[in-house]
Amino acid sequence: MRQAIVGYHRDEEGHWVAELACGHGQHVRHQPPWAERPWVTTEAGRRSRLGLALECTKCDRGEPPDRP
Repeated sequence: MRQAIVGYHRDEEGHWVAELACGHGQHVRHQPPWAERPWVTTEAGRRSRLGLALECTKCDRGEPPDRP
């Protein structure tokens, strides 16, 4: 199920996590060559992706939200 990015936070290891409208979080790492997301490295880049829909596998599995 696709869900919009509504914000971001860093996890305990300092990696960026997209906060999705459904209440789930999804890591959005820039780790070439496996994950090409240079936009995540800057505040302007992250802000430009607010509202972008990502596939939420936690919703697909029927998991409860990570946050209220």
